[in-house]
Amino acid sequence: MKPRNKRFAWIILGIIALLALCVTGYALYDRGRPAPVPVKRTMFDDAVTYHRRVYYLPRLVIAHVLVVDTKSNGFRLLVTPPDNSDGPPLNARTTTQFLEEFDVQIAINGDGFHPWWSRGPLDYYPQPGDPVTPTGFTASNGNVYAAGESTEPVLYISRRGGLSFRKPGRVFNAIAGDRFLVQGGEKVLDLDNSERDPRTAIGFNRNGRWLYLVVVDGRQPLYSAGATFDELADILIAHGAYFGMSLDGGGSTTMVIEGADGQPVILNSPIDQYVPGRERPVANHIGIFLNR
Repeated sequence: MKPRNKRFAWIILGIIALLALCVTGYALYDRGRPAPVPVKRTMFDDAVTYHRRVYYLPRLVIAHVLVVDTKSNGFRLLVTPPDNSDGPPLNARTTTQFLEEFDVQIAINGDGFHPWWSRGPLDYYPQPGDPVTPTGFTASNGNVYAAGESTEPVLYISRRGGLSFRKPGRVFNAIAGDRFLVQGGEKVLDLDNSERDPRTAIGFNRNGRWLYLVVVDGRQPLYSAGATFDELADILIAHGAYFGMSLDGGGSTTMVIEGADGQPVILNSPIDQYVPGRERPVANHIGIFLNR
């Protein structure tokens, strides 16, 4: 082989090796995470619109928003029912496990909980099935099973799916949040605008017709930095929320839907134990039933 042809062959081999390295590196980096590109699509016979929002400045942030028509056929909400009558009322589940066990079509993580610790890959709590207690006031199907703190916002859900932050005479479903984000269509004053984390939020419009579920991916360098509470409120308002609160965030943040084949599909990129795609077992969830 002539020296010139030999050099050309080595250049081609080098380019192929570099491309293979790039593809392999991206596959390892991506790990099945949603592509960082904007998406809008309807699902469940147009009862739900999914938005994947990508914010490039001041840093890369990926948010996932489900806008649900509460007047859709079959619409019904579920807060995780209690598992135990004595001691901690719930057994920890991932959001995917909740969706499958209760046969809901949409699920997000709910309130904070205790006990919880994460000291390393071999020393963490809870694991699936471990007993836990929600932090705030919680009820499911008319059964109040956690008293919570009086200072926390609580979303009350009637038997017919009505949404309110005012406690009714008879509680049916209820789930507590971390803090109010939006009240009367306005962003709550003095929300933190410095700490960025994965976030979960829920809100609804003025007449309660539209329900908004928001998760923001975070703690994943070069993919999504997470959101502040101030930015989370902006996302809710941008989609039409008149009231809204944050739920548990961090490694708990997860959004799952039932796919066309009946199998669960994780819409976001959860992160637990610093592993992208790993779901954390949590206490309670919010599930949505829709006609398939």
